[in-house]
Amino acid sequence: MAESNRIDQIRPDAPELAAHGPHAIGVRTVEVVNPDQIDILSVQTGQALPRYDRALTLEVWYPAALAENEDQGSSYEVFLRDGKTQVELQGKAVRDAPPLTTGGSWPLVLISHGYPGNRFLMSHLGENLATKGYVTVSIDHTDSTYRDKAAFGSTLVNRPRDVSFVLSEISRFAVEEGHFLAGIVDTSKTGLIGYSMGGYGAIITAGGGVTGKSIDYDWGAPARTLSAHQAGSESHEAQVDPRIKAVVPIAPWGMTRGFWDAQGLAGMRIPAFFMAGNQDEVSGYEDGVRAIFEQSINAERYLLTFDHAGHNAAAPIPAPVESWQPVENLEFAPFRHYADPVWDTLRMNNIAQHFVTAFFGKHLKSDAGLADYLKLVIDPKDGVHALNDDGTPKPEHSYWKGFAEGTARGLTLHHRIPGRN
Repeated sequence: MAESNRIDQIRPDAPELAAHGPHAIGVRTVEVVNPDQIDILSVQTGQALPRYDRALTLEVWYPAALAENEDQGSSYEVFLRDGKTQVELQGKAVRDAPPLTTGGSWPLVLISHGYPGNRFLMSHLGENLATKGYVTVSIDHTDSTYRDKAAFGSTLVNRPRDVSFVLSEISRFAVEEGHFLAGIVDTSKTGLIGYSMGGYGAIITAGGGVTGKSIDYDWGAPARTLSAHQAGSESHEAQVDPRIKAVVPIAPWGMTRGFWDAQGLAGMRIPAFFMAGNQDEVSGYEDGVRAIFEQSINAERYLLTFDHAGHNAAAPIPAPVESWQPVENLEFAPFRHYADPVWDTLRMNNIAQHFVTAFFGKHLKSDAGLADYLKLVIDPKDGVHALNDDGTPKPEHSYWKGFAEGTARGLTLHHRIPGRN
């Protein structure tokens, strides 16, 4: 088996919590169908809204029962950004491995990709969290993948609906006799990771409602179908699911295009850990992601910023080697879809794995020890690195917990509590 295109690597300078957890992991592909949904692509002004059964493909990672000497790892057949080139990714999970049923039930983490993307774009997080005792489910959002990218309106309307439906389906599987997820997943403790348009959906899922003007954009969702997510509407409020306890919006889209304002963002009410590059050319930073962070005043929230990074900060897997070559149907090599001009992608992946582990450990597992990894000075250069010979911190030590000296360079972490901006 080729060893290129690995999604499970940990650099020697990775922060502490990026390391894989104690569990072997399995992976399975699951098909689900959400019946009687609005067919956004077929909407005609002045006519009744057409309906269809919306099919979704899921990749599910979970703690597995494998012998210590049993081979671990398998490959994933995935398409690149061009939607035509198929490549192999290599990871730790074993296809169709038996689930670990002696560890109780694990919290659930849902993963929502960008536009376009696919369920493997953040597979490094899917695998990493599963080794630490989570069931992770990554969604192929129909009309928004590399293979079936369609009108943007479908993505605008369907992102939060897909998340809600998948959460309900996993809850059903958790109690379905004979299902591989039966008894091993606790959906009352669910987290959501969303990148770009997945981040947009995460904000809606967390209680943020879109603006009135965004509903009528001629390039957006047709026939005011986006009104279901409008701030203050009964339909939007009904979508807020108490099972979702924390969200991680990475480079969430929409602020610079008028989808969010202070009123709508005040509806966010669950803890959020934002990640962004301060040179984000798609979602914006000061008037984009950071503005969303600052105006979400009713949620405890964090903002991890990668200095000089762009829109691809933290979320995408390392660019597959095949993506370096030009393709006929794109004006750029697919490499650009995954990579950042300044930061190493694997480095950013490891940092994301570290902080997501701490954040979900605090909010989904109530692990007070992991919460300590979030109590940091804003800029690590203002911290003091002072350790004893045995590695324990001296009283004056204030460098970022879990980072070796100098390795938090280029990062900042802001924290706000509800009611304070």
